[in-house]
Amino acid sequence: MSRGARAKKIWFTILAWSVILTINFPLIWMISSSLKNDRENNSVPPTILPQTLEFGNYARLFSGDFMIWVRNSLFVASGTVVIVIVLGTLAAYSLTRYQYRGRQAIATIVLFTYLFPPVLMLVPIFLIISKLGMSNTPFALILATTTFALPFSIWLLRSYFMSVSMDTEEAAMIDGASRFRAFIEIVIPQVSPGVISTAIFTFILAWDEYLFASVLISSPDRKTVPIGIASYANELTSEWGVLMAASILTTIPILALFSVLQRRLLPDLSAGATKN
Repeated sequence: MSRGARAKKIWFTILAWSVILTINFPLIWMISSSLKNDRENNSVPPTILPQTLEFGNYARLFSGDFMIWVRNSLFVASGTVVIVIVLGTLAAYSLTRYQYRGRQAIATIVLFTYLFPPVLMLVPIFLIISKLGMSNTPFALILATTTFALPFSIWLLRSYFMSVSMDTEEAAMIDGASRFRAFIEIVIPQVSPGVISTAIFTFILAWDEYLFASVLISSPDRKTVPIGIASYANELTSEWGVLMAASILTTIPILALFSVLQRRLLPDLSAGATKN
């Protein structure tokens, strides 16, 4: 390797690591702050690395209601994912396989509803939830989150269904399979990367939901993770160590979900890229 090529490689490596460290610095700061005590977190100038490791922030979370918040968030996120995937796949299949008047207009309107800021729909959804008698229940959050996750999910799944040829599906129906069986056994496996991507998107959206949770949920034992974490901060003081520890722990379910699903997602994407 020539001197110029070696120097170019060194500079490229330095640049790459600089970008990586810049992007990941907030995460590094969160981990560091979660291991500091309150005095060190509020010190000026701040310290990047903790002078003494403090695990009391994590112990305080587990001794409180944190696991209850996690359980509530998991229920809301899982319920939302199931509803969105079932309704989204059926709607996307209908928009790409059946010929009826206004099909394109419906697809456009579905995406248009996703463009509305959630805060504009807060009062109408609150009134609807109240009329249904679902206030202060996890089902209220599932319904509210589905309202905003479903339109984009339908549009996303629609693009995957459009990329699937109808030849194999029609061949299966000619051989005697019903349309529903062809949908389950032929179409769904081919659009599984889209289904997995939609599930991850929906789970993250429901897991991080704060606006509707802060309005629709009032009981302490029904709080979700974002609402629970917010209780450690107010206008007078913030418990940064506990806040950072809670933030670190709340990323674990998302990382676990992605780690499990990516094993199925990446092979399917690779297989799709090599299909004729």
